[in-house]
Amino acid sequence: MRTGDVRKNVGLDAFGVMPNHFHGIVVLTDDGRGTARRAPTLEQFGKPVGGSLPTIIRSFKSAVTKNINQIRNTPGLPLWQRNYYERIVRSEEELNRFREYIQNNPMQWEMDEENPERNSVKNASGILPAQPSLAKQLLKERKREFK
Repeated sequence: MRTGDVRKNVGLDAFGVMPNHFHGIVVLTDDGRGTARRAPTLEQFGKPVGGSLPTIIRSFKSAVTKNINQIRNTPGLPLWQRNYYERIVRSEEELNRFREYIQNNPMQWEMDEENPERNSVKNASGILPAQPSLAKQLLKERKREFK
């Protein structure tokens, strides 16, 4: 959450940490040059664009991964999904809707399709699959076993 300390033109509005993902509203502010602020989202491999949203997100993910892996003693273990969802907020009303969603999201975790406890069944080894599609596949296989 030090992004604003490291980058003076970046702030973090509402955010929330979920068991399998993170929500955050990134605010890009005037960089003091008096020019229109662009938020380029496309970059070429190996050529990051300083101050762009992809570079900010990549740096954030990298720092968080390094810290979590140090705490867990799991160096090099991947932590994040490959991509991220972005949306430009165009009005105060929309901003407030996103803030409300982030605030209320933890209360929805029990019903979330990505919650492994909601959609999983134990397989023969007692392992709970994390993906709903795996759980469905195991259920089909079990039904065949009992026919």
